[in-house]
Amino acid sequence: MEFSSKILEKAVAEIAQLPGIGKRTALRLALHLLKQPSEQSEFLTTAIMKMRTEIKFCQSCHNISDTDCCEICANPNRNHALVCVVEDVRDVMAIENTGQYRGVYHVLGGKISPIDGVGPSQLKIATLIDKVKQGEVSEVIFALSPTMEGDTTNFYIYRQIKEFGIVTSSIARGIAVGDELEYADEVTLGRSILNRIPFENSLKTP
Repeated sequence: MEFSSKILEKAVAEIAQLPGIGKRTALRLALHLLKQPSEQSEFLTTAIMKMRTEIKFCQSCHNISDTDCCEICANPNRNHALVCVVEDVRDVMAIENTGQYRGVYHVLGGKISPIDGVGPSQLKIATLIDKVKQGEVSEVIFALSPTMEGDTTNFYIYRQIKEFGIVTSSIARGIAVGDELEYADEVTLGRSILNRIPFENSLKTP
């Protein structure tokens, strides 16, 4: 791809680093911004810088937040003894959009994946185990995407907390094996939360 401007080429290269954005799409976005009033680019730049410098992570569940405690954890009407374990903040958004869940969350920040060099110590697993040990939790719902890495992570956490006698459950397999949670439709995802099954049952093979 030939560029008549090194400045444009650099902008396209930076935009193309975003997930799902190829160079052609990056070029369209860059040219679109170039056509807009300069204030539009300034608003975008300010919003991104504000996001990078001011966003926090909830001290309790590790969800993205504007404050030290996110709105979900700070809500007294949520069931704080019911904890839904998810991979990242996109899964929190997906489940919240169903309107079917009234507990709180625990965001791991990823899944155990030895091939990618991600082990338990790289994830927010220890703080979840601490919550269970302190008696703050009555049920843990495993809501990681039904992939090999997700199942491995679920099983690792289950082994760490099963001795504490709390209920462990898994979202129903209305979510196809291998699918990412964020792409499930709201009705299917909502039903999979409501119709969750004991985690031990998910370990049994037919």
